[in-house]
Amino acid sequence: MSVAGAELVLEDVSVRFPIYSGSSQSLKKRLLFQGSGGRLGRDVHHRIVIEALRNVSLSFQAGDRVALIGANGAGKSTLLRVMAGIYEPLLGTVTSRGRISPMLELGLGIDNELSGYDNIRIRGLILGLNTREIEEKMGDIAEFTELGDYLDIPVRTYSSGMLTRLTFAISTCFTPEILLLDEWIMAGDAAFILKAQRRLESFIEKTSIVVLASHDSGVCRRWCTKGVWLERGEVAAQGDVDRILDAYAGKTRG
Repeated sequence: MSVAGAELVLEDVSVRFPIYSGSSQSLKKRLLFQGSGGRLGRDVHHRIVIEALRNVSLSFQAGDRVALIGANGAGKSTLLRVMAGIYEPLLGTVTSRGRISPMLELGLGIDNELSGYDNIRIRGLILGLNTREIEEKMGDIAEFTELGDYLDIPVRTYSSGMLTRLTFAISTCFTPEILLLDEWIMAGDAAFILKAQRRLESFIEKTSIVVLASHDSGVCRRWCTKGVWLERGEVAAQGDVDRILDAYAGKTRG
């Protein structure tokens, strides 16, 4: 079931990151950044920059389930962050209609010195919930994490698996119109992965637009109907997910 009216549109979006450190003129440095996947260029101040995204135009509507595919450094994570409003594009525009839930980074909105409960409140506010909504969902979030008394102590004492549980539970405590997913969510202990997959499947069914960045073609085929292939910060192809995945697999084998 999707929410009517949700929309996510990018028009000619470009993102660049300046290279500040060391001698950016050196051949060694140029080759290093070329290997990261982005294109090298220069800005108006003649600094060497990485063009992480270049002239990206995409339009997603209610009901779209989109897989972002491409090699490491192709721009998938940068694109998700632009969609979430974490990165502001240097050029182009991003327009969205509907509440966005970005499940991108374990540490996003997490204060290691605060307790699990306090971090639930902070991250809930970041996700757009009000105080009353957060408190109403607190019991469900706490139960899903299975962290018990650990929720009363600072997050800096948590293992990475515990932090994954906390972050996932908060991010899935409400149904957004637009869900942005990076594949870290598939990490964790086996029991939690199964539990998280069941919750995520229900979550995706109720979400209007889903954009998933993943290297796992099986996951992409299972959850997505459309594919966007990124290569060195540009859209190489987009369309039916099976067609795009097959084309990408053919190129990587070649």
